[in-house]
Amino acid sequence: MTRPLNSAERSIQGRNNWLKDEERRAIERRGEMGRMEFWLRVTRSRIAKDVKAGRDDVLAGFTSVCRLFQLAMDKRAEGDARLWNHLMQYAKQVLEQHGPRH
Repeated sequence: MTRPLNSAERSIQGRNNWLKDEERRAIERRGEMGRMEFWLRVTRSRIAKDVKAGRDDVLAGFTSVCRLFQLAMDKRAEGDARLWNHLMQYAKQVLEQHGPRH
């Protein structure tokens, strides 16, 4: 028998359900472009909240992730897809392990 969820667990579950539903709606409206735009909006909002809470390192972290993504796209455009493939494989593994369940 499983125990009922506590308040914090219900909140996390509600947030994850909201993210999944909004992502699905974004895909229905605009396809993969809608999905990307949704996650950019969510991320921008979260960054602003973290900065307001005094966690300014989030700016450097997001900048590094963006620069890495840009580098992977550049390398792929030059004909070397290794970095892109490694980045996508790593992202998939992390999201499967730690991301909201789809």
